[in-house]
Amino acid sequence: MATILISRCSKLNTCFRISRNSLHPAQGAFSYSRSLSSANSFKYEDLQTSLSSNLKPKPDPNNLVFGKEFSDHMLEVNWCSKDGWGKPQISPIHNLSLHPAAKVFHYAIELFEGMKAYRGVDGKIRIFRPEENMKRMNATAKRACLPEFDGSELIKCMKKLIHIDKEWVPHSTTSTLYIRPTMIGTEPSLGVAPSNDCLLYVLIGPVGPYYPTGLKPVSLLADPQYVRAWPGGAGASKMGSNYGPTIATQMEAGKLKCQQVLWLFGEDHQLTEVGTMNIFMYWINEQGEKELITPPLDGMILPGVTRKSLLELGQQWGEFKVTEKNFNMGNITKALKENRLLELFGAGTACVVSPVENILYKGENMHIPTMKDGAPVAMRLMKELMDIQFGRTPSDWVQVIE
Repeated sequence: MATILISRCSKLNTCFRISRNSLHPAQGAFSYSRSLSSANSFKYEDLQTSLSSNLKPKPDPNNLVFGKEFSDHMLEVNWCSKDGWGKPQISPIHNLSLHPAAKVFHYAIELFEGMKAYRGVDGKIRIFRPEENMKRMNATAKRACLPEFDGSELIKCMKKLIHIDKEWVPHSTTSTLYIRPTMIGTEPSLGVAPSNDCLLYVLIGPVGPYYPTGLKPVSLLADPQYVRAWPGGAGASKMGSNYGPTIATQMEAGKLKCQQVLWLFGEDHQLTEVGTMNIFMYWINEQGEKELITPPLDGMILPGVTRKSLLELGQQWGEFKVTEKNFNMGNITKALKENRLLELFGAGTACVVSPVENILYKGENMHIPTMKDGAPVAMRLMKELMDIQFGRTPSDWVQVIE
């Protein structure tokens, strides 16, 4: 695997794109304000490709481990504050060479996204609501003082990357191709300030089903001493600094035979997220109405694409109330005692839905009756969403890769 040197364009007073053989001045301009406009973005029409002559064998789609396999190629776009975005380039996957003072290593100036491509029952490859990921990626870029871009241009570049490596999309309706757009601050400077250089890159690779042996409800640790996000923080942004600190808590949950962490906030122990997923509750509220609820996007909650899609599906059904509002452990406890809590589940790109069967809270195991009747709402939501993703149901939520 080759190593590619990323030049620091701020020192050289120019901006360079990455090349395997040489460095060339990049075209285009991007003001330091990092404002989003098509004039300040890289363009698909400038995409350059360099294909690998040494293609790797494809892994067995029935034995995939998440995040361990990568395709033959990657997409990269370099940026510097003086000259803006360079030309996007697809090249054989390779290591990066960064100065040890690169800001990403010291101040976590970075972001990422999580998306999937699906090989449908008709053999066509689809990506699901990519424009929503681009909106969130640009929102996170703004929060991280990284440059914004035209999301439609990145989508076109990613579709080309997937087309080139289309045989890496599993021929399966259980396994998928994971897509990881990433942006990192690469300027070698120890000052706590925006990075004058950055790299946007995209990796893709096949992943297996979230539940390889079938759907299994999970147990959650709900301990208010651990907090994922707070008002005024960056909980709504998809950046690594929101994930790294949760690993230790996840390890504590494992010691207590729990598979995930239920993140609580505030003196009333509001439910915010579960693991790396959004949280949903289907219950009979105190007014006697059946209701699907999830916490509102108040700055602490990640605006999940699956979350948005499940809310919209529930609203389309028109069979129960669909609400974005806060709820807490007191609501959970009371609803359980009154037999009003019907289903509790997480939702995210990796699993679509993840039913909850138990919460360990204040030393007490609280049984959640999600699977009592087979979780009909959660399972129907999952089926309808997967039918769209795998082409069984036509929808404008997907884009086909030609």
